[in-house]
Amino acid sequence: MERQAVKMSREAFLSGRTKPLEFRLQQLSALLRMITERQTEIATALKQDINRSQYDTPLLELIGLENEINLAIAKLAEWAAPRPVERNLLTISDEVYIQPQPLGVVLIIGAWNYPWAVTLSPLVGAIAAGNAAVVKPSELSECSSLLLRALLPRYLDQDLYPVVTGGVSETQELLKQRFDHIFFTGSGSVGRLVMEAASRHLTPVTLELGGKSPCYIDKDCDLRVACRRVTWGKFVNCGQTCIAPDYILCEPSVQGRVVEGIRLTLLEFYGADPKCSPDYSRIINQRHYNRVMSLMEGHAAVLGGQSDPSQRYIAPTVLKDVPPHSRLMQEEIFGPILPIVTVRDMDDAIQFVNEREKPLALYIFCSDKKAARRMVEETTSGGVTVNDVMMHYTLSSLPFGGVGQSGIGRYHGRHTFDQLSHMRGCLVRSLGMESVNLARYPPQDRQRARRVRMALRSPMIDFSKRTFVWAVSATVVAFGLFITLLVILLIASGLNCTCWYWHGFYN
Repeated sequence: MERQAVKMSREAFLSGRTKPLEFRLQQLSALLRMITERQTEIATALKQDINRSQYDTPLLELIGLENEINLAIAKLAEWAAPRPVERNLLTISDEVYIQPQPLGVVLIIGAWNYPWAVTLSPLVGAIAAGNAAVVKPSELSECSSLLLRALLPRYLDQDLYPVVTGGVSETQELLKQRFDHIFFTGSGSVGRLVMEAASRHLTPVTLELGGKSPCYIDKDCDLRVACRRVTWGKFVNCGQTCIAPDYILCEPSVQGRVVEGIRLTLLEFYGADPKCSPDYSRIINQRHYNRVMSLMEGHAAVLGGQSDPSQRYIAPTVLKDVPPHSRLMQEEIFGPILPIVTVRDMDDAIQFVNEREKPLALYIFCSDKKAARRMVEETTSGGVTVNDVMMHYTLSSLPFGGVGQSGIGRYHGRHTFDQLSHMRGCLVRSLGMESVNLARYPPQDRQRARRVRMALRSPMIDFSKRTFVWAVSATVVAFGLFITLLVILLIASGLNCTCWYWHGFYN
């Protein structure tokens, strides 16, 4: 089945029907219609998968998807158009540009924590770029996976965008096939297997992974606001978010106030018993429940800590004074546990972050803009948000992706289009003006070599539309000023001549 899906998708791509922009726009509009028409079914599936609130699904997944599709529809003609580049003296009369081209057939392997957003957002870029795509949703979010398999063929071209469901064996069989790009969202351990499989066909990859995203809270910031924002980002979706704050770094003097701020916020968000709150989700399955529970072994919770395996429920939990070398600090938590690690000051926090793998996100709460900027400049992460959490993900204008162990590549908005396109360099020239090329042909001599060197070392000239318009406008203004000055000089000269004439007449 997997091999047949890939074969069908490639044949459909080779037919050429994805090349016209009108076809791509039609498919994007159909995908948008699917999301808007099927919101209730999607929310119901996520309620069954992870007990997510019906109000959270539009906020966390669907609105962002709608924005991505609307942006692609509005900007597709601009994204797909040839992109002029600078020229030198040797190519000044040539047509020189970058032409985005479809890669071919893309494999999209989604994740279970946000099964619609992280699966369909890459698909938006794949469609916009003119690719075919085989879609593999995660089998762990079973209800969402089955619903996607049922819905997508009703709205999109079935041959170009087949959905393959199943578990590990089906994914392994897919990875044996040759693709033109693989887009994977998931854990680093599985990401390594995907990259290894892709290397057999020299297939490029985008790996959206994760890691331990630090959250530094400065002692001089508004702790009440900081705690509200951190609490939301950490415990929404039951902590199963790749860019959730993984742990807090703060000075010992404010640790108690941070704990109290989180306690008050949890009471506000989820009530006295989060287990009864309709807004609090559950762990995806029993295996992940056991994994998260094992991370708490040897630690005493200052907040939360309650659990119920029958519901896969783990209460929002905060641990203080966590040793940096504990098991809890060695792997991504991906659950509702928030450790607090104390540091001496911001310098110590910067060193702490830099001594570890580069995270997918970094969060800084600090009222001093200069200090916050210093921490941004002296650390590295996939993305960074100051005085909030996760909000950089919501902007299609910002590239989203990891660095080092937290991922390879980027997406969102135009960045997805570019990631899933081949940027073809193009130079078109005429067969005339052959005399210009004589200096590069043999037999060579000192004079010809000097001419070639001068031409190759000439500065690059920007002939882009904006620069061209600016240059023409500047020329017109300069010419206008020149004419005005010339008229003034002529008038002045005429007045002088008249004065001299009457002066001579009377004398």
